Amino acid sequence: MYVLDGMNGKGDFYLQCESNGIILHRRFMAPSLENARIIMNKILEKIKGHPQVAEGTAYAILFTMGVCHLLNDMIQSVIPAIYPLLKERYSFSFAQIGVITLVFQLTSSVLQPFVGQYADRRPQPYSLSAGMCFTLIGLLALAFAPNFGLILLSVALIGCGSSVFHPEASRVAQLASGGKKSLAQSIFQVGGNGGSAFGPLLAALIVIPYGQHAVGWFALAAMLASLLLFRVGGWYSLVLAGQRAGRRVRQAVATTALPAHTVRVAMWILVLMIFSKYFFNACMTSYFTFYLMEKFGITVQQSQYCLFAYLAAFAAGTLMGGFMGDRYGRKYVIIFSILGAAPFTLAMPYLNLPWTIVTAVMSGLIIASAFSAIVVYATDLMPDKVGMVAGIFFGLMFGLGGIGSAFFGWLADFTSIEFIFEVSTWLPLLGVIALFLPDVRPVKIQ
Repeated sequence: MYVLDGMNGKGDFYLQCESNGIILHRRFMAPSLENARIIMNKILEKIKGHPQVAEGTAYAILFTMGVCHLLNDMIQSVIPAIYPLLKERYSFSFAQIGVITLVFQLTSSVLQPFVGQYADRRPQPYSLSAGMCFTLIGLLALAFAPNFGLILLSVALIGCGSSVFHPEASRVAQLASGGKKSLAQSIFQVGGNGGSAFGPLLAALIVIPYGQHAVGWFALAAMLASLLLFRVGGWYSLVLAGQRAGRRVRQAVATTALPAHTVRVAMWILVLMIFSKYFFNACMTSYFTFYLMEKFGITVQQSQYCLFAYLAAFAAGTLMGGFMGDRYGRKYVIIFSILGAAPFTLAMPYLNLPWTIVTAVMSGLIIASAFSAIVVYATDLMPDKVGMVAGIFFGLMFGLGGIGSAFFGWLADFTSIEFIFEVSTWLPLLGVIALFLPDVRPVKIQ
């Protein structure tokens, strides 16, 4: 739909073209309506032939970003999986392993908000591909690093690649959403969940049997991701070209006529949601297998199958949350995904093995639906800072997951595995504060 209006009697005209959630505006001078139509056609020609720029949901871009997220997070999850190999080969202490984790977490999480803030101000279409090159270099360096210092440098480079990837990739996902922002974020996020699940498995099959040099094979995944992201960069540059043509292109986002104080309170509530979600998830992913082996006496292999069932449900829940968020509203999905899991998590420590698996799967399925809704809700609160907000929440996801794993490990040493599960199952109840989130109604920015 295109609208051309005369602003006043002095030759000012206003062009608005709208299609499936994308609005392009331009004010310009023209001596007559006929000349204004000529100028309008020149503007529209800049995006004509590129329907993904202005029409519909660009599923090809979304699925490409999901695949790249899978490759990126698969590489990230390989790092902790090879700690036993590094410790044995170089006789590292647990303190040195902790320093490696610290450097990796700092570069892969703390930097993300700053990268996102820069991307909001100066988006770079090909920065995603360039960032993956940092990961590529880091992997090759890690494969041949002969000492502790170079290992730290290697994991820092890999972490930097992740920091560049996540905030800008979230911006691309929203641009490609065609208005279905929760679905787009879920498609993107489910790729990361899959990568996190496959990474340790591939490390066990490739790196552990063949040694440190085998890490270099994962550089092929980084190279593939870089090539795919280069093609995405071409699409992204078309979007930016549309922005330059129209002076101001914005998605139909949820603006808030809310006071700044209300926005800040809502953001802190969302941070607490991430805390409850990822502390619980850290306990499950790190210690669920130990819990099952200790309480029910099953084998390591059987416990891994149970963990895989939880992770698969977690991935499915992420995608489910995207559909629900666009259809029913993101606030309600956040409330459901946190509080809806509470009955299952609270019952888990008191059930037999089959029902423990059932409640674990249901907990993962429900609680995972929150993340895409939380990120999109936060960007609706701050629509002009999509990259920074995505960087904050992805950074929190990584950081709180690492802190939660360390905390529950420390607590288990002083108490027991069963005790930490009894504690962690109460965390979803923190979701009750989501009831205080303000309603954000989407309106079109004019």
